[in-house]
Amino acid sequence: MDNVKVANRSMFVLSVILTGAIAGAFVWFLLFVMELGLSFIWDRVPLVLGQLYPVIMCTIGGVVIGLFARRYGQYPEKLMDVMGKVRSDGRYDYGDLGAMSVAALLPLVFGGSVGPEAGLVGAIAAICTWVGDRMRCFGNDFQELTKVGTYATMSAIFTAPLYGFADAITGEMVEGYDTPKVGRWMKILIYALAILGAVGTYLLLSHLIGGGMHMPQFDDIGYGTDEFLWLIPMALIGGVCGGLYCILDIRFEHIGKRFESKPVARATFAGLLLGLCGMVLPFTMFAGESQAVELQETWVTMTAAALICTGLVKIVITALCVNMGWRGGHFFPVIFSGITIGYGMSILIGIDPIFCVCAVTAALVGGTLRKPVLTVLLLFLCFPIHSVAVLLIAAVIGAKIPLPKKLMGDSAGH
Repeated sequence: MDNVKVANRSMFVLSVILTGAIAGAFVWFLLFVMELGLSFIWDRVPLVLGQLYPVIMCTIGGVVIGLFARRYGQYPEKLMDVMGKVRSDGRYDYGDLGAMSVAALLPLVFGGSVGPEAGLVGAIAAICTWVGDRMRCFGNDFQELTKVGTYATMSAIFTAPLYGFADAITGEMVEGYDTPKVGRWMKILIYALAILGAVGTYLLLSHLIGGGMHMPQFDDIGYGTDEFLWLIPMALIGGVCGGLYCILDIRFEHIGKRFESKPVARATFAGLLLGLCGMVLPFTMFAGESQAVELQETWVTMTAAALICTGLVKIVITALCVNMGWRGGHFFPVIFSGITIGYGMSILIGIDPIFCVCAVTAALVGGTLRKPVLTVLLLFLCFPIHSVAVLLIAAVIGAKIPLPKKLMGDSAGH
């Protein structure tokens, strides 16, 4: 009996490593396909329409997205909804995996101001649930594969293993009947192995073939008296912007539900607004990761007003897209918003630009995520370890700014 238990546990550990590798490979594949789609639509298609091209293409994208939603349903779900189902149920429905994957790509390739994390996490959670259901004969531990794959996917998308690991370990175990009984140390081991497998596979494929998402790396942060005097004001600005996103997210969600029976009209309207914003402020389109890299070189040629307006409009358009049919995540766009607003504030007040970007971005992401430690671990994606004090102080301030309950309604704790 002990030999059987050891064999099952060994097979489970191998399955965990394989699950992480599959998650990393799947993330890489969908991002690679996304890049091909973006290149075709936005680079290779003749731009004979000039400035009107974003409006026309985003409107067409809205029609396509709306028709797809009417045929296959509203996919992907919001990231927090996916994570909530995985945490509470220990599984995620895999009946429409193909539709889920396509729906995750459509808003991205048509220029939507959304990130890929919601669609990717939903698809991986579905795959892992399917695998776990077919391996239950080896023990209930295999039901944990859904959560393992989910957190491994998060780590691979952001190339931030500490973020996925911390979120996994601090998250609650699934409760209820027939749940996997995984001890704390075993839980730490399996999540560590899965995340290392996912991030390692993702980085390997990106290195060998190309693709993936690449956020800018900020290393040369200047510290001085002026910078630290402005730390709290910059954090308050970022935190208010984070709260603004939360409020808009709830408001647009309510508006979107009113037009749930008209998915084509809803998504087309959102596409039209997205395209109009893209005509005036091009950086308000797309997820924001490649635009953030480009901004590192071009921000000095822009005015403070243009940078701050870009960040604020992107917050609005991201909340609009996510809730009006252009479904996806908000982390990458929100990070980009923090970077642009930070650059703009640096021009206005004359302090070190990277310090300003670090403080505003951490507070803005902290204001949306409401978890300071996870915010810091996520932002190590962009900022160095020695910026941890600035990141943590700003993230705490952003997370602690209260959200107006009257405006948020029943979702004040969003």
